[in-house]
Amino acid sequence: MLISDAWAQAAGGAAAGASVTGTILQLVLILLVFYLLLIRPQQKRMKQHEAELKAIKVGDEIVTGGGLYAKVVKIDNDDITAEIAKGVEVKMYRYTIREVLSLTKIADDNKAASKKKK
Repeated sequence: MLISDAWAQAAGGAAAGASVTGTILQLVLILLVFYLLLIRPQQKRMKQHEAELKAIKVGDEIVTGGGLYAKVVKIDNDDITAEIAKGVEVKMYRYTIREVLSLTKIADDNKAASKKKK
């Protein structure tokens, strides 16, 4: 009876080592999928948004973080003066802008034109 117990313990030790390796491999695969599906696309969107904000020029139509539609009137470094109604101008920080409508419209027009060519 002692010999069979010894063999059983030895077999359990080998299985436990394989289990740890399998668990680590699964964890690495989960992290890789998480990076490829969530983190990388979000970083790409952030870089694109930052490029849009840096490319703002006078006359562009924008949407502020509060949801107001406005037209850019004046730009001073990171401060932007925008007209939200005729004769009503507000000064805002550049990075509180959610979307640049002029650039979005240009991108949508380019996509539509490329689909027509195909």
